[in-house]
Parts: sequence; structure tokens; C-alpha cells
Amino acid sequence: MKTKFSSLVKLKKNKMQESEQVVSKANVALQNAKMALEEAYESLGDIQEPQGGMISSLLATRALLASQRSLIEKNKKWVDFAYSQLVQAKEQLKKDMIEYEKFNYLEVQEMKHIIKKEKEKESKDLDEVALMTYTQKDNL
Repeated sequence: MKTKFSSLVKLKKNKMQESEQVVSKANVALQNAKMALEEAYESLGDIQEPQGGMISSLLATRALLASQRSLIEKNKKWVDFAYSQLVQAKEQLKKDMIEYEKFNYLEVQEMKHIIKKEKEKESKDLDEVALMTYTQKDNL
């Protein structure tokens, strides 16, 4: 049964589904960022400090450690950004769900109203038919 809210409900449902997909993608991005951060920490732990030898190997190790630390900082920022994107996506999903539920409720109420009117009309029609057949019996 179509009501004046049917097209709006369909539109709001599509928007809600798109928001659900955005939340899902944001979750995947956050997990990827967390994995990259974990891998950066593991790589930092794998770096061996030279125990002896030339100063160049010490400087190279120091540069490698600095590089790994900057990668860790970059990945931390990436995790923070992905988390903020996820929070925003969840907020948008929440708003879209509320809008969908609102218009869905209005559509259901409109359907109930239409059904009630149809039942009243049918009842009146049946009463009229019964009255007509009753009066025809009396005339015979």
C-alpha cells in the first residue's frame, strides 16, 4: 500500500544503508591503521643495536630508529584520524536511523488511518445493502 510517505521512507532507508556501509568501511580503515601501528612497533623491537664496531653502524642504527619512531607517530595519527572518522560515521548513521524510523512510523500511522477509513466505508456499504434488501423484502 502506497502512502504519501512511501517514497520518503524508501529514500531514508537507502540513506541509512549508505551510512551503514560508511561505518563498515571506517571500521576496516581503523583496523588497518591499528595493524600498521602494531607492525611498526614490532619492527622497532626487531632493530638490533650494535654492541661494537664502527661509529657508522651506530649512526645508521640511530637513523633507522629515528625513522621507525617517525613511522610510529605517523601511524598513531592515522589511528586517531580513522577513529574520528568512525565516530563521525556512527553519528551520521544514528541520525539517519532516527530519520528513517520517524518516517517509517508516519507511514505506518497513515496506513492504519487508510485501513480504518476503508473499513468504515465497507461497513457503511454493507449497512446500506442490508437496508436495501430489508426494504425490498417488505415491499414484496
